[in-house]
Amino acid sequence: MKTLLIIDIQNDFLPGGALAVAGGDEIIPYINRIVSDYDLVVATQDWHPPQHKSFASQHVGKKAFESIAWQGNTEILWPDHCVQGTEGAEFSKALEIPQVAAIFRKGMNPEVDSYSAFYDNHHQESTHLAEYLKAQNVMSIDVVGLAADFCVYYTILDALDEGFEVNLHSQGTKEINTDNYKRQLSALLKKERFNLVKS
Repeated sequence: MKTLLIIDIQNDFLPGGALAVAGGDEIIPYINRIVSDYDLVVATQDWHPPQHKSFASQHVGKKAFESIAWQGNTEILWPDHCVQGTEGAEFSKALEIPQVAAIFRKGMNPEVDSYSAFYDNHHQESTHLAEYLKAQNVMSIDVVGLAADFCVYYTILDALDEGFEVNLHSQGTKEINTDNYKRQLSALLKKERFNLVKS
């Protein structure tokens, strides 16, 4: 079953949003163009409670994009974004996915951040996306969305660990930090079952 996984095309990650990815809106026409080619379309949505601990506003004296020690890990603090029920958490109105079969929400536990569509950052809680896909006999996933060097990247790592083949569409993603993304992509290209789709 040809499957497309769309990561976090939400208003807060687009220009004008609280945590905008530069050029993030430029990938939407590409996604709209290819989506009808798929038998199964699944989307993810960051869905944070207002007091999420990944927000810099929850740490006295800290600013967005600073790193802190948090539950034994080094975590990046972010501006408040994709708060449950807000316009920033909604999918872009420009995204045309009427055939989306399921939406998986992540980042709902205020005590741990969650980049991947499959697990939180500590791999303590599952979104059950892997079980959903395997129940539909999905073996290969095409991936698009935001941001390439965070939620998309960690989703790909978990997908590979779960045994899926992953095809990342270069025209369907944008990164926050280009140098960081180039390093990540170089490492991914050495992994079995990962492919970069450039057209």
